[in-house]
Amino acid sequence: MKNLNQVHLNGLRAVEAVARLGSLQAAAEELGVSIGAVSQQVIKTEQQLGRPLFERTSRGMVPVETADDILARLANGMRHLSDAVDLAKRTDDSLLTISVAPVFAARWLVHRIADFSDRFPQISLRIDANDRLTDASHTDVDLRIRVGRGHWPGFQAELILEQRVAPLCTPAMAEKLRQPADILDLPKVIDGRAMFTWDVWLSEVGLSGAEIKARHTFSEASLCLDAAMAGQGVMLAWQTIASHQLQHGQLVAPFGPAVKTGFGHYFVTAETARRSDKVEKFKRWLKREIEEDMERLAKAAPVFA
Repeated sequence: MKNLNQVHLNGLRAVEAVARLGSLQAAAEELGVSIGAVSQQVIKTEQQLGRPLFERTSRGMVPVETADDILARLANGMRHLSDAVDLAKRTDDSLLTISVAPVFAARWLVHRIADFSDRFPQISLRIDANDRLTDASHTDVDLRIRVGRGHWPGFQAELILEQRVAPLCTPAMAEKLRQPADILDLPKVIDGRAMFTWDVWLSEVGLSGAEIKARHTFSEASLCLDAAMAGQGVMLAWQTIASHQLQHGQLVAPFGPAVKTGFGHYFVTAETARRSDKVEKFKRWLKREIEEDMERLAKAAPVFA
């Protein structure tokens, strides 16, 4: 890293801010210095590197094409520095940071957080809704909840719930159905990012390879659920995403069985993570919540029993 001695860190910060924000003024506001100071830092850094990084245009500071890779790596490096500072400053052991796939957070977890807070008022939750699996050494996340097969290099996984799927639709749509094959005549709402296909279920009911009529394809499972509730088609859904809607009659599962996909919900932690009391409390609470919810779901939709 001796080459870093040739360039001032403040200059690199200025370059990264200008590239990300697109103007000297925006960068100056973020860095808390004058526009002139940012401009001088950028010029000095370009001189130290021996190459131009920006083109000065009427639209602002535009990165030159040959600097794209440089600026991308610089931005990534600044993010790592920022994460390191956050991690170093974190002293509040009562804060529990959980990274959760957005659809699980929105459709299941967020409605139950109040119960956890009532049981453990001394623990504050920070929910990071994303499905990335960032290097454990570069984040302050205490616990992750992910869907997969349970194998993530550098992490240890603990199964919470095996994923099972079945077709769901509105009660009105279900009235027209007499046998599983009737579902083929209905339009489908498709999750374009799903890790399974309709054939997982169709093969179980003797309809393997049957043609699927897709009305809409979404890049987010939550949108598929909304479309299904709006009567736009049938969705192949799993337990946690549609538990509330099935229990309240907004959707029904006209035919079983609910079929295993080979995937599951897992607690995911770093291989080197130390045992944490707050993490263990959350895990025990969530497991109990899911067990109780699945019992209620089995009564409302017997195909998931």
